[in-house]
Amino acid sequence: MAILELAIAFFVLAIIAAVLGAGGVAGLSMDIAKWLVIVFLVLAIISYVL
Repeated sequence: MAILELAIAFFVLAIIAAVLGAGGVAGLSMDIAKWLVIVFLVLAIISYVL
């Protein structure tokens, strides 16, 4: 669950950065959040199957 919590934290950081006008930080945070969600989903599917 730590990966999902990190993804949510980076997503919230990206939203805040976008509202404040820091486009570079928002884009980087969204990229990190996206990859963390993908890793979480892959690990969740693997643990469900096994």
